[in-house]
Amino acid sequence: MPIERFQFTGEGGHQLAAALDMPEREPRGYALFAHCFTCGKDVLAAKRISAALAASGIAVLRFDFTGLGSSEGDFANSTFSSNVADLVRAADHLRETRKAPAILIGHSLGGAAILAAAAQIPDARAVVTIAAPSDPAHVTGLFKDRIEDIRKAGDIEVSLAGRPFRIKREFLDDIAEHGLMAHVANLHKALLIMHSPTDDTVGIENATRIFGAAKHPKSFVSLADADHLLTQRADAAYVAGMIAAWAGRYIDPAAPEQAADLGQAPRRVVVRETRNGKFQQTVTIGPHRMLADEPLAVGGEDSGPGPYDFLLAGLGACTSMTMRLYADRKSLPLDRVTVTLQHDKIHAEDCAECETKAGMLDRIDLVIATEGALDADQRKRLMEIAEKCPVHRTLTSEIRIVTRAAD
Repeated sequence: MPIERFQFTGEGGHQLAAALDMPEREPRGYALFAHCFTCGKDVLAAKRISAALAASGIAVLRFDFTGLGSSEGDFANSTFSSNVADLVRAADHLRETRKAPAILIGHSLGGAAILAAAAQIPDARAVVTIAAPSDPAHVTGLFKDRIEDIRKAGDIEVSLAGRPFRIKREFLDDIAEHGLMAHVANLHKALLIMHSPTDDTVGIENATRIFGAAKHPKSFVSLADADHLLTQRADAAYVAGMIAAWAGRYIDPAAPEQAADLGQAPRRVVVRETRNGKFQQTVTIGPHRMLADEPLAVGGEDSGPGPYDFLLAGLGACTSMTMRLYADRKSLPLDRVTVTLQHDKIHAEDCAECETKAGMLDRIDLVIATEGALDADQRKRLMEIAEKCPVHRTLTSEIRIVTRAAD
């Protein structure tokens, strides 16, 4: 995915370094990402989540807070309030140069900052917190043995994640003044809370408090076995996938060039490498975007279905749709169809009805369950109709695939 790098002016007049992760096509929406305390826009979680969201069609702006990464200014002079103000400035920059962010995402203390800033970003319709504390002052636990020294001296250097940072008394005073739960209670935006139950940096009880204070619509997703910084690529991919799916209803409908594709049947399918992992691909079908990948066992990240998963899904969906069309046309009492599929390789000699008698063959097991007050003849006819679905016919007929180099 292409990344645009630039600077914008923060609340304190400093130039803040930013990166805008863009989809290959016109974005279906924009998001603003706030990184964790003392991290930066290029921390693994921020980069991976932003790249995966861009692959799903959502552009993401991430930037270094004052005094961090490539941004100007002195970290010692920054506060929680200044971070909130910089987030509002970042949203303003997006609004002026592209389009205002519809989604606000914050990781750890960035999640608390996003909640505090949300009311000042009226265009945003959805907010996502990842491992966020319910009280910004929670971050002082990282240097709790130096708090008294900071209050006495007014300015002390502390070690955070093995790096030196200067913390001022003003930072402690500012962060203590923020009643985050009031912001949560008056959010008036959809909220998705994501947190690991085994997070040993910001405990799961923080998510419980945020969820309890928020009003609907609100959702909670447990990040089982993930660590606080989402250092595993698969965890970041999972988070991005959940955000993209959940936020779909809160971003604008398809861009004009995508909408023009809506009436076409069949529609063009575009598959492109993301270069995020060994096998990950974006699959674009009209206004729809998905990820394709391979399982962990074969070197993938399992961030999306595999090629054969998509094949089976197409056959299963077509089978169910064909049965539904027939049942409705014949007024059959069919309540629901469930199709379960599995692909495997078998020895040709084990297939009595197959023409090929040597080597290995592909086999798809397709099990159909029908619900409803159907009699035996109706169920039998529906099973016959199932094999007449267009995808089934395509897979069992002669297929010619024409491959050529792009112009």
